Amino acid sequence: MARVSSASSTTVPVAYTERLRLPWWLWLAGLASAGLVAVELWMGAAGLRAWVPFAVLLPAAVAAMAWLGRIRVAVTDGELRVDDARLPVRFVADAIPLDAEGRREVLGVGADPLAFVVQRPWISGAVQVVLDDPADPTPFWVVSSRHPVELAEAILAARQPSN
Repeated sequence: MARVSSASSTTVPVAYTERLRLPWWLWLAGLASAGLVAVELWMGAAGLRAWVPFAVLLPAAVAAMAWLGRIRVAVTDGELRVDDARLPVRFVADAIPLDAEGRREVLGVGADPLAFVVQRPWISGAVQVVLDDPADPTPFWVVSSRHPVELAEAILAARQPSN
């Protein structure tokens, strides 16, 4: 259950931002796969079968891969924002950077089913954000990040009251 906070009238600079885009090799593999399927459907036929598979499958593959890489992670305005989910940092007890092994342990067999998870398999790092909110049954968030140490530091820094 993600918390939504009210919009702030003052603008605070973004402490951290990252987009969880697909790497170039997944774009290449996706387009190659769509092209291969289009060629299989075409198989030298004339008429509609000559161009419709390419006109449909290649743009669909581009749209699907763009959709997979749309997630933005940001720490700004006293909130951790992951796509459209928002968590006020005042509810954060700790932020723990995870490598691939740590992420696998947190999300493995004994994972908490109430955890909020935004995980991208092509990104090895992640941050576990432990929550301290008795009204929220969500024990923690796990968010993929290419720079988990920087994201964890930004979350913890945003938690500190500004002087």
